[in-house]
Amino acid sequence: MDRVKNPVLRAFIYLALFLIVVYSVMPFVWSLITSFKFPVEANNPVPKFIGFTPTMSNYAKLWLYMKSSDFVPYALGMLAIITLVTVFALVSIKNNWLSKPMTNLIVVLVLLGMLLLLPQIANMSKFYNYFLNSIIVTLGTLVISITIGCVGGYALARYDKIWGVVILIAALGFRALPRMAFVLPYYYIGQITHLYDTRILLIITMVAINQPFTIWMLRSFFMDIPKEIEEAAMIDGAGRLTAFTKVIIPIAWPGIITTSLFTLLLAYNEFLLPKILTQANWTLPVAIASYTSGEDAAYRAIAAAASVSITIPIIIVIIFFQKYLVKGLSFGAVKG
Repeated sequence: MDRVKNPVLRAFIYLALFLIVVYSVMPFVWSLITSFKFPVEANNPVPKFIGFTPTMSNYAKLWLYMKSSDFVPYALGMLAIITLVTVFALVSIKNNWLSKPMTNLIVVLVLLGMLLLLPQIANMSKFYNYFLNSIIVTLGTLVISITIGCVGGYALARYDKIWGVVILIAALGFRALPRMAFVLPYYYIGQITHLYDTRILLIITMVAINQPFTIWMLRSFFMDIPKEIEEAAMIDGAGRLTAFTKVIIPIAWPGIITTSLFTLLLAYNEFLLPKILTQANWTLPVAIASYTSGEDAAYRAIAAAASVSITIPIIIVIIFFQKYLVKGLSFGAVKG
């Protein structure tokens, strides 16, 4: 595409892009500002972007059943642990102490361990339990969906018989079904198996709903990898599984990361399934909805704080995996 040289047209394009960005980020900015307001200012009929007294009380009420001042030592301890883990990861990767995947695994395990142990030493609120539910359900759905999707997508990418097309069309048909078509059967399954209101039922349901998407998307990535690459590895003595794990997976890694991010967003932001399939073990979207429907005026500011809290982990993940996301979206676009 040729670059636009007309200065007036370029200025118009930049202005249009700026307005689109402002329109896109304004809801989050408004929630962020509201989360730092007292209830009286948050419910003021005349909204204020500036000129109000900021407060952290909404976040304290959301996350804690204790005074925010009493939580300061625990917060400083968490910050120290995160700093040490970050320094360890950077030094380990730089000095080749451990492989990068192993280093990342250690970091993830330490952070998850810290999250699981925090309620044992501090008086955390129910919202923290909802946060843990979202993390566990999201990770469980992600691991199972991507594992099955990689194997299924690779098999369908290399299988050129009519039954492969039938399976893909059937998967696409299941993907097109509305959420309610899955919710009611799994609701009865949960009642019969006594899995209702458990994380296991949520993970099973989300995997079933998301699996056609992962298979279709990963199959498209594997289709862009020439068969000759794995055939060369098998000629050198590698089996089909070894060629898949040692050759194909590293090449398709950007595409796998991209599919993983979409799967993560689906599981993390799902509302209808946790709302119907759980009674107390809610996830974050359902918990936020409970605040927005409250009659107490203070709930509006607390709901804003909850919205910001649920968004921050996704922003961190997207920033961390941004380069993989760009590579994955452009994977196979250029062929030499």
